[in-house]
Amino acid sequence: MKRQALLDAAEAVLSEQGTQALTLSAVADRAGVSKGGLLYHFPTKEALVRAMVARVIEEFDDLIASYIDSYGDGAPGAYTRAYVDATFEILTGEARAYRRWSAITAAAADPEQAEPLNEAMRRWHGRAPAEDPDPGTAMVVRLAAEGLWEVVSHDPGLYDAGQLEALKRRLLDLLER
Repeated sequence: MKRQALLDAAEAVLSEQGTQALTLSAVADRAGVSKGGLLYHFPTKEALVRAMVARVIEEFDDLIASYIDSYGDGAPGAYTRAYVDATFEILTGEARAYRRWSAITAAAADPEQAEPLNEAMRRWHGRAPAEDPDPGTAMVVRLAAEGLWEVVSHDPGLYDAGQLEALKRRLLDLLER
């Protein structure tokens, strides 16, 4: 069993049953492996939660970097555009919208577990929007994308694909003004 499938199982346990249900036994059962098989990859629940948080951060960082690369050098407002594009890719990806919510939920009880995600948020939102033609609008657009991610994390069916595409287009249009 691969680590990613075990992380998927942990996310499923959290999203379907809540934080109290996140045990190594429940994750092993959900993944269809022995507890020993899970312990090989994640020797403690804390290690599992750390890996969940790390996956959220790495996935989002990789998406942002990929979008920035695709725009070409020196594109004005590239970071904020990439932030929006990456957010919507996650929101429309199967089960990916749950990842951040699951990681935050799992880490919430322990500030040490949550710190890597807090640091990533500071980095993602602390990046100066000065490279954007309108820094104030760029900040509002990033926060709107962040808020939408939070809402959709709790109710993935709230917006259909067409509505999400329209919201994305609207946010990106704001950056062009």
